[in-house]
Amino acid sequence: MTETAHENSLENATAVEETPATAPENVSTELSPEQVNEKVSALADRARAASRILARADRDWKDLALREIGSQLNSRREAILASNAIDVKRGQDNGTTEAMIDRLRLTDARIDGLVASLEELAGLPDPVGEVLRGQTLPNGLRLRQVCVPLGVIGVIYEARPNVTIDIAGLALKSGNAALLRGGTAAQETNKTLVGIIRDALCKVELPEDLILSTDEFGREGANAMMAARGKIDVLIPRGGRSLIQSVVQNSRVPVIETGEGNVHIFVDESADAEMATDILVNAKTQRPSVCNTVETLLLHENASTAGYEILRELNRRGVVLHVDEKAKAIAKEIPTVPATEEDYQTEYMNLDIAVHVVADMDEAITHIRKYTTGHTEAILTNDLKNANRFVEEVDSAAVMVNASTRFTDGGQMGLGAEVGISTQKMHARGPMGLRELTTTKWIVNGDGQVRV
Repeated sequence: MTETAHENSLENATAVEETPATAPENVSTELSPEQVNEKVSALADRARAASRILARADRDWKDLALREIGSQLNSRREAILASNAIDVKRGQDNGTTEAMIDRLRLTDARIDGLVASLEELAGLPDPVGEVLRGQTLPNGLRLRQVCVPLGVIGVIYEARPNVTIDIAGLALKSGNAALLRGGTAAQETNKTLVGIIRDALCKVELPEDLILSTDEFGREGANAMMAARGKIDVLIPRGGRSLIQSVVQNSRVPVIETGEGNVHIFVDESADAEMATDILVNAKTQRPSVCNTVETLLLHENASTAGYEILRELNRRGVVLHVDEKAKAIAKEIPTVPATEEDYQTEYMNLDIAVHVVADMDEAITHIRKYTTGHTEAILTNDLKNANRFVEEVDSAAVMVNASTRFTDGGQMGLGAEVGISTQKMHARGPMGLRELTTTKWIVNGDGQVRV
């Protein structure tokens, strides 16, 4: 996406990803960009002040806050669902895709999941203060490298109200304040959720300004966050390609790139057909609108029996098969459509999948290297040598062997909730849990030493 000015940097991205209705009445449309910048800067200052108080909170206090948020979600779920219904209807009326509606929608079961993730987060060790390494130097200086909070984290996301709770929980447990831009599509839901979080913080006597939102400023609020270098310590975009790339390309605040998932599964010639079918069905159909869903199936040319069973079952589940000529031959009578170059580049996030037949492991790895976004890749095989080679040569944040790509998830990996899946090669890569929301500080204790 090409933009000509920073102030327009999210205009196209937000429109593409959210397809929002006319902005709700509580979104400010009368302020100039300069005025929005000033207001967002003031919010960041409030968050910074609140984070300094949180720095004095021990694990028990932070865990109490997490459990109180969970309790409030339980007791106020009727209000949450009512707000969410407004957002969902607005999206449907304006032609938002079903994949985006699925991300937007909250249900009783999903609220239960959020409560459970907060409880799981409360049960995890506090990363703040963890000593990573230390030593005593010959001159007697005692050194420790310890984990400390990042400070104020900004998160720009879209149509994912569950992310509001995930981020708040992770930020609090890791000692950070959070400034959120949740997008117009989830405006009403996020307003309710942020209010619940702030009420819960007050109840446990922590500053409510630990969690703040810029949603009232619309897209200009997101642009102001990207300009707030020195006010926001790190910015994390979470959403589709256009949103993520817009933030990466335009932000003056350091960015952790997340989320875009052009995910591949390679079915080796030795793969068990039944296992491979079960995994592909799970990886494609369990929840197609998320970033760890498989988008391209690579079939070894000698795995035609397994390939036919996989394609038949995917078709039975309503998956549209975009196939090359060799895959079409494997599919036989199964309905397919021709694959194009664009299909191999596409993160569908719906019930479509590209299918490409390869001659060997080399061709499979070459294809992945060409089209991957570095999120998750998997091999299905009964050959240990092939499995090991795949793991060694495929360079993505997560590499699976004989498992569904749907497991690239903070909750599934025992991290509690996650703030996103980092696809870059900085300190955070893969699911970003508590440790990834900390940095380090060197503490040096001496007895009067001076350097000579």
